Amino acid sequence: MMRFHPRLPNDTTMLLILVVFLIAIISTSITIDDAASDNAMTISVIGAILILVVYVAWLVNYLRAGADQEPAIAGAHAPPLAFRAGIAVLALAGVAAAFTSEWFVSVIDPAVEELGISKAFTGLVIVAIAGNAVENVVGIQLAWKRRYDLAISVVKNSVAQIACFLYPVLVLCSLAFEDRLTFVVAPVYLGALALTAIALWQITGDGRAVLFEGLALVSLYVVLATLVWFE
Repeated sequence: MMRFHPRLPNDTTMLLILVVFLIAIISTSITIDDAASDNAMTISVIGAILILVVYVAWLVNYLRAGADQEPAIAGAHAPPLAFRAGIAVLALAGVAAAFTSEWFVSVIDPAVEELGISKAFTGLVIVAIAGNAVENVVGIQLAWKRRYDLAISVVKNSVAQIACFLYPVLVLCSLAFEDRLTFVVAPVYLGALALTAIALWQITGDGRAVLFEGLALVSLYVVLATLVWFE
């Protein structure tokens, strides 16, 4: 059994629920074609700004709370790095990751077209597994070493960054282009998002997780992967 502090899982789940609520309410509005459906872009922009505000407030509180915690790698003594230098390193790493992702997508596109694999399966399975391989391996290593809080932090912080930071930022950045991004998704993906948030809350909200719960999460992912294979 894994035992960990429930605060981070609960906080992350709250962020996910906020994003899922926004996606659900906008997508439902589009589906039923009510009066607000003509303003999906405006609603998405307002929602993106509010999600970013909530995320920043959570992040500041989370960083302050973790300032006095033990280092991620016990016994390691890294040379001090100034704040500005750290920001520069993170920015360069982000740019390098963006170019790597662009290269990866450009290389994989011809292959998946030749094999007849859907875009949905490529994004939700192939790219997702390859892109998250490093953090997944680190999470498993930390769990194997019984550093359960760090293992949960590595995995769930990534989820929060994608759902509550990257997605809203992309929505806002898309305003500068002709094709704009909104929070509207297909009903099947809306259901998958909602069930995932509920499952994460149910499994990790009590500060412990056992084997069958992990298998349940893997089963949910496999079912979704099987569905998008036939998209």
